[in-house]
Amino acid sequence: MSAFLDALLLAQEEKSIAEEGRDIILAMLVVGLIFVSVIALGQLSRWLSHRRGRGH
Repeated sequence: MSAFLDALLLAQEEKSIAEEGRDIILAMLVVGLIFVSVIALGQLSRWLSHRRGRGH
């Protein structure tokens, strides 16, 4: 187990600044996508409930 952790730490240390920046940008894009999808689902459910209310 210790060898695995050592290898993992070495792999992280070998990342260049550009690779770390790319990873940060990708993480930010994923978080933004999650925020947008939550907003879209909320608006969709609001629209569907409004539409159901008009039918009756």
